[in-house]
Amino acid sequence: MKRILFLIIIGASLHVHSQEEVKGKYQPIQSKNPENKEVIPPAEASPNSEPPALAKDPIVLQINPEELFKNNILYKKEANVEGIFYRRNEYLGGFITKSAFSTVRYRDAAFVDGDKIRVYLNDKVIEPEVLLDGEFKGFKINLVKGINKIDFEALNEGSASPNTAEFQVFDDKGAVIESSQWNVGTGYKAVIILYKE
Repeated sequence: MKRILFLIIIGASLHVHSQEEVKGKYQPIQSKNPENKEVIPPAEASPNSEPPALAKDPIVLQINPEELFKNNILYKKEANVEGIFYRRNEYLGGFITKSAFSTVRYRDAAFVDGDKIRVYLNDKVIEPEVLLDGEFKGFKINLVKGINKIDFEALNEGSASPNTAEFQVFDDKGAVIESSQWNVGTGYKAVIILYKE
C-alpha cells in the first residue's frame, strides 16, 4: 500500500514539474505567408447524361417472335396470369449490320435489387452468371456472317419482380444499334439478333 501511494506522489510531482518547464516556452509556428487565403474546392465535373448516338437508320430484321420462341428446349413457355405480364420471353429486335464486332452493355434498370442473368451467344453460354448493378457491364463479340443471337436469361428476379435491365448494343464505330430494356421472369429470356451481312 505504501508503494502504491509512493508511486502516485512521484507520478504527480513529475507531471507538475514537466508542465512548469513547458510554460512560457510554447510558441505556435507562424505561417510563411501570413495572408489568409480562402480554400476553394475543385469544381466537380458533371457526369455525361446524354444518351449515346444512334446509328443512322438501323436496318430492322423481320422475325416472328412466336416462331423464335417455339423451341421448348431453348425457351420456357409463357405462363402469364391476369396482372402478371413478365412470365414470358421477350424479343428485343433484330438488326442488320456490317460491323466486324459489336459491344453489348447492360445494367439494372430499376433500383439495384440483386437481379442476375446468364448470357448466351448463338445458344452457347458466354457469361454464366452476372449480377446486375447500377454500372454498365458488358462484353464485345466478333460477329460471324449471318445470325448472331444474344439471349439474356433471368436467373432470378432480385428482391423486386421482374428481372429488369437496361441494355445498349453498339456497332464497331461506337454508334448504338439498339438501346432499350427488358422485364422478364425467372427462367425466361430476352433476345436480340444481329445479322451480319
